[in-house]
Amino acid sequence: MTRIRADRPSVTINYVARTDERPRYYANDHSRDTVVIEEHGMAASDGRHEVLGLDTAGVALVDAPTAVTDFADKANFPAYAEEIEALLLRETGADVVIVTGPPILRFSERSGKAGSSDNSHPARFAHVDVSDATARGFSAQRQPAEGDIVRAAHYNVWRVLSPAPQDVPLAICDARSVTGEELLLADAIFDSPSGDWSFEGYVVAHDPAHRWLWFPDMTTDEAIIFKTHDSRDGGARCVPHVAFDDPLCDDEAPPRISVEARAIAYWREGGDRGKGKLP
Repeated sequence: MTRIRADRPSVTINYVARTDERPRYYANDHSRDTVVIEEHGMAASDGRHEVLGLDTAGVALVDAPTAVTDFADKANFPAYAEEIEALLLRETGADVVIVTGPPILRFSERSGKAGSSDNSHPARFAHVDVSDATARGFSAQRQPAEGDIVRAAHYNVWRVLSPAPQDVPLAICDARSVTGEELLLADAIFDSPSGDWSFEGYVVAHDPAHRWLWFPDMTTDEAIIFKTHDSRDGGARCVPHVAFDDPLCDDEAPPRISVEARAIAYWREGGDRGKGKLP
């Protein structure tokens, strides 16, 4: 299929205002959120026409066909985890990849299904899933026993399940435009009948120098891989991301359905694959 360039001169990116209160946000009950949204018009470049990489921009669009057809069926979770493991081993050069939980289905609001399952709302303000401290803790919990681990990196693998065009695409902030000063500590709270639990993440304050990317007309056989933490200095450490409304998407377009999986990649000292190349 021939694609034309799909830059958006201005889209609305929901940032989080700086306040005196540490922000909290809830996976399933956003009425309890304390984040203060600041809307900013930002350009969004068509990432299909960009030179990107996981260790430079912190993001890559890859061919990633899946054999899984029903992501609501828990019986398919192990097969999908194996696909994610193989994909990240291929794309990162890591020695070990550990998928850290079941895939997360998300639905745009027009579908009527947002909130119908755990953590199924689109992420409507710019954020990074885990803070550095949280990521280090998760890395230590999952770390393989064998071999000396010299690096750990957290990745999110995101794909659409609905046909193009997507009414609520994912925007990724090029890591090369992230200074770290805009990352605000916040509490991500998972509210459930058995009780709330939380960990520390980042919400993102506005910086006019941010460079946003998106990938129009995605198919299910493609995936966005983006980095949420890296223990190694010298390249992309993490990338903010957010769902946004495509202002040029027709109202008749099918509502976006997506699935994401999260994983930690590890490199061993002297491992055959563990060079972790930087360009």
